[in-house]
Amino acid sequence: MKLHTLGFPRIGADRELKFALEDYWQGRISKQELLQTTADIRRQNWAIQQQAGIELLPVGDFANYDHVLNTSLYLGIIPRRFSQDSSDKLDLEFRIARGRAPSGCACAASDMTKWFNTNYHYIVPELRESLDIKVDIQPLLEQIEEARRLGHESKPVLLGPLSYLYLSAFEGDKLQLLEQLLSGYQQIFEQLNSARVGWLQIDEPILGLELDTDWQEAFRNAYGALRQGSLKLLLTSYFASIDHHLDLIASLPLHGVHLDCVAEPTDIQLAIDTLPRHWIVSLGVIDGRNIWKSDLSALYHKLEPVYAQLNGRTWLAPSCSLLHCPVDVEPENKLEPKIKSWLAFARQKCHELSLLKQALLSGDTTEIEQYSAPVKARLTSSEAVNNALREKLTNIKQLQRAEPYAVRKQKQQVLALPQLPTTTIGSFPQTTAIRRLRAAYKRRELSAEEYTRAMQQQIKDCIALQETIGLDVLVHGEPERNDMVEYFADFLDGVTTTRFGWVQSYGSRCVKPPVIYGDITRNQPMTTNWLSYAQSLTDKPVKGMLTGPVTILCWSFVRDDLSREQVARQIALAVSDEVEDLIDSGITIIQIDEPAIREGMPVKQSQWPHYLDWAVASFRLACAKAPGGVQIHSHMCYSEFNDILDAIIALDADVLTVETSRSNMVLLDAFKHKAYPNDIGPGVYDIHSPNVPDIAWITGLLKKALDVVPAERLWVNPDCGLKTRGWQETQAALVNMVSAAKQLRAQLT
Repeated sequence: MKLHTLGFPRIGADRELKFALEDYWQGRISKQELLQTTADIRRQNWAIQQQAGIELLPVGDFANYDHVLNTSLYLGIIPRRFSQDSSDKLDLEFRIARGRAPSGCACAASDMTKWFNTNYHYIVPELRESLDIKVDIQPLLEQIEEARRLGHESKPVLLGPLSYLYLSAFEGDKLQLLEQLLSGYQQIFEQLNSARVGWLQIDEPILGLELDTDWQEAFRNAYGALRQGSLKLLLTSYFASIDHHLDLIASLPLHGVHLDCVAEPTDIQLAIDTLPRHWIVSLGVIDGRNIWKSDLSALYHKLEPVYAQLNGRTWLAPSCSLLHCPVDVEPENKLEPKIKSWLAFARQKCHELSLLKQALLSGDTTEIEQYSAPVKARLTSSEAVNNALREKLTNIKQLQRAEPYAVRKQKQQVLALPQLPTTTIGSFPQTTAIRRLRAAYKRRELSAEEYTRAMQQQIKDCIALQETIGLDVLVHGEPERNDMVEYFADFLDGVTTTRFGWVQSYGSRCVKPPVIYGDITRNQPMTTNWLSYAQSLTDKPVKGMLTGPVTILCWSFVRDDLSREQVARQIALAVSDEVEDLIDSGITIIQIDEPAIREGMPVKQSQWPHYLDWAVASFRLACAKAPGGVQIHSHMCYSEFNDILDAIIALDADVLTVETSRSNMVLLDAFKHKAYPNDIGPGVYDIHSPNVPDIAWITGLLKKALDVVPAERLWVNPDCGLKTRGWQETQAALVNMVSAAKQLRAQLT
C-alpha cells in the first residue's frame, strides 16, 4: 500500500505566493526573489506531506499562476497576440494570465473560467487550426530534479490531452486538433523518460462527464497512439464518479487509475471487477474539497475487504488535489475548540491517510476510533439542532415576487434612469489603509464609534467620486467588507470563520471560505446601516449589495449532514430578511450576487435539472419580499452561461450583469438564439487586468451588445467588482466607461 496526494495548496501556509507575486508585479522584488519564494513553497509543501506520511509526492502541481496555463506553456501553445519569441518566459506567463507583466506591453488577457464545479479559475487555452507546438518542460524537469536532490520519491502531475483539449477555446471541432496535440504530449513523454521518471499522474477529469461516443473513442485513439516508454501512467479523475466509463478506461494502456470515492457514490467493487488485475487502484477516500475530519473508523470497515481483494495493489489518496483546502488547521487559535476538533486541513488530511494505512496494515483500530470520536459527536449533535427552523422551511408562503417583470419595469420608471444606465458591480478598491482600519478594529485598537466614522468617510469619498465621474446608479464601495461571503458569515448563526483558512481562487487572489457547521439564521441586520448612510449622501439611487444564497453556499465549507438544497434555503431565508430591512430603510435597488450558480452544478449533465430547480428557487425566495417598484439586480462572472440560460432567465432578476469583456462579448451569442427577456449589463472591461480600456474599445463592445440587446434594456458596467484594482486605474477606466455610454446615448438619440 502506498500513500500519495494529487496536489497540494500552492499559495503557501502564510500566502507567501500571493505576496511575492504582487510584489513582483509592482516591481518591489526581482524575478530571482520571486523564484526563490516559489522554490521555498515547494520544499515546504513536500516536507509537510512527507512528515505526515505521504510516500509518493506530487511534482508539477505547483504553478506561478495556474496549472492549465502551465500545460499551455509546456506545449508552447501561445495566443497569437502574445510574442512567441519572448526571452522572458515568466513575463509571458503573466501577460497571458493578466494582460500585463512587469516588462512588455499591455494586451488583452486570456479568458478565465471555473475549474469544473469549484471556485478555482483556470486560464482557458486558445487554440487555432495550426497549433505550432514547441514543447518546453524545463520548469517541470527542474522541479523533478529539485525533489530528487531533497531525497523525495515523486510523481509528476500533467493535465491529460483529452481534458486539455475539451477545456480549451476553439471555433470548430476540437477533436480535429487531437493528432497535433498528441505530437506535443509524445515529446513530453519522451523527455520524462529521459529524466528517468517512474510514475506519471495524468489528469483526465472530463471522465466524470457523460462523454459522447466521439470523445470516448478519442480516449482510445489518443492513449493507444502515445508511446509511453518506461513511464507508468496513473490515470486520475476527480469531482465525480467514473463508474460509467470503467469499460472504456479498462481498455486503455495504463498502469493504474484513481477513483474519487467522495464526490459521488463510487462502486469500488465494480472497479475491482472491471479493471485489469495488474493495475494499481488508487482510492480517493479523504475529502479533498471540504474541511471536516474523516470518519476513519467507518472508512476502515469499508476498505478492509477491498484491501484484501486488491492484494497489495491499493494506493490511498485524497479524492482530488488538496489545492481546494487550506494548509494547516493548527494555527487556528481563535476557533471554538469544539469546532476546531471537527476540522482537518491539507496537512491533517495527509495524516488521516497515514492513520488509515496503519490500521489497515495492523488491524488495530484503537487510534482511528479515538480520532473519529469528534466526527461522530458532530454528526450526532447536529441532528438535534434547531428543528423549528427546518419546519419553517416547509411553511414558507411567499416563494417568489408577486408581479411579472413587465409590470415591475413600469413601476421602476420612478427611478428616472437614463438610457444605457451606468453602474459598477459593487466593490471599490480595497486599499492598504482600509485593510488597516478593519484590522485595527478587529484588534480593538479602534472603538466602534471611531471605526464607524472612518468607514463612513471612505463611503463618503466613494460616493463623491462616483458623482464626479457621472455614474447613474451608485454603490457604497464596500470598505467594511473583507470578502463578499466571509463578511456575511459574521452575522449568521451556524457559521464561523477562520483566521488562516485561505484557498486560491486564481493567481494571487485568495479567499477564506466560512465554515457552515449548523442551522443558519440571521442574528442582526448585516448591511442596512452602511447603505442607508450612503443613500443619505446623494439623490442618485445607491444599490444595496448582498451575496446570494447559492454563492454563500458554494463559497463556504458546508456541513455534510444536510443536503446542499436544505442549507441553501436556510441561507435564502436569512438574505430575505436582509432584503426586507433594506427596503424598509429606503433602498430601492438591491443587487443579490450569484456568481457561483454555474459553478455549483454537478459535473454530470443528467444531474443538472434537480440542482438548477432548487438553486433558482433559493434565489427567488431571497428576493420574494421585494415589491415591484424595487429593482433587483444579480451579477454573475467567469462561468459558461450557455448551458444554463433557461435557469438564468428563471431567476427573474430585473437586471443581470455578466462578465463578457475577456471573451469580446462572445457570451451574448447565446442570446441570439434565446433572447434574454429582462435588462442586462454585459461587462465592458476586464477588472482582473490592470489595463485601462479606452473609450473606443468600450464603445465597440457596447455596439456588439446592441446587436443582441435592445437599448432600453442595456446597462453599462465593468465585468466584476473593483476591490483588487488601484484607485487611479479605477477612476480612469470608469471615466472612459461613462464617456462611452454618453457618446452612444447621443448617437441613439
